[in-house]
Amino acid sequence: MPKTLSDLCDVDALAAARSTRWRPGLAAPAHSEIFASGCEGGGAGLALALACDALRSCENSRPVLWVQDRAAVRLTGRPYRPGLPPELRRRLIHVVAEKAEDALFALEEGLRCRDLAFVIGEMTGNPKALDFTASRRLSLTAEKHGVPLWLVRLDAERDLSSARMRWNVRAAASPPPRWNAAAPGTPSWHAELFRARAHAPGEWILCDDGGSLVAAPPHSVGVAAAAGDRPLAAG
Repeated sequence: MPKTLSDLCDVDALAAARSTRWRPGLAAPAHSEIFASGCEGGGAGLALALACDALRSCENSRPVLWVQDRAAVRLTGRPYRPGLPPELRRRLIHVVAEKAEDALFALEEGLRCRDLAFVIGEMTGNPKALDFTASRRLSLTAEKHGVPLWLVRLDAERDLSSARMRWNVRAAASPPPRWNAAAPGTPSWHAELFRARAHAPGEWILCDDGGSLVAAPPHSVGVAAAAGDRPLAAG
């Protein structure tokens, strides 16, 4: 059956949208997933950085819900309040769920509450409860009530999901501090966007530079100074 002109226009518009590269500061989708190792806290760290960058949520007074299943607490620990952005430390609501079903229930109930700025979840593995139907429920609830969700999948395989944006994340080396070489560097992640409804896939080194997220190509590394006119064999 031949396509109508309207159908062709819709396809062209979708193709044009997907050709747009993601960058920090863009509006957040309703439901994002972040796949990360349970041996590090990079997944939760990037989820928080993406949420604050996309929504500027550190500037308002609405609470934030953080849900973990018990296995996630054992792997990565609880959120460390003194390490959060100062504006979020008194606004955090932390929930520990014994089972995946309980975590999904808490996440969905949080997404129904418009008084929340955003919701972060941490779940381990590929529990049966988190199937495509459950994922779809989270997406629809987040879209209906306008509360975005960042779900961190620890030590999980990529499975079917309705998440609008899906990341694969691992920790990256921090850039050297500008003033004090002995100080810790800014948090950095190697982030691969492998699925997104509105953007083309891509990879970046993301750095949390004092409250704003900065993106650089994954091959962006320091280089040696130019050799000038010296012969290659010069010492």
